[in-house]
Amino acid sequence: MKTLLLAHDFDETSELALDTAIELARKLSAKIVVAHVYSVPVYSFPEGSSLIPSAEDAARLAEAAQRSLDQVIERRATPDVEISGVLRAGIPDEEICRLAGEIGADMIVIGTHARGAVARALLGSVAQRVVRSAPVPVLTIRGPQPES
Repeated sequence: MKTLLLAHDFDETSELALDTAIELARKLSAKIVVAHVYSVPVYSFPEGSSLIPSAEDAARLAEAAQRSLDQVIERRATPDVEISGVLRAGIPDEEICRLAGEIGADMIVIGTHARGAVARALLGSVAQRVVRSAPVPVLTIRGPQPES
């Protein structure tokens, strides 16, 4: 195993998944590619019209996402594990699976949020969709559990 793809969405669960990926990469002498996929929001209105952000707004969104990704990589840099980053725009699960094939990833590491069954059924889960369609094995890291 030489390349781990870590899906990161800048939350605590992604940081836990990155901790696990770093430990695994150390043991396997593997490198980590940290990927963040962002979407440019399109707002639809009941009467059928849509509001699409301007090119400048989309560029600002991409720049902010790139800065956040760069900060993650800088903060987590370690001399014994090569960590690089890739920023993509699109549908997160589709881009993660596509990127895994492009970079020859041996495994995808992704955090999963502690949502209840109803929330998962209504909203879906990026991690769940990645598990179903990934071209390589997927290691899911469960995030902090909500207090009851």
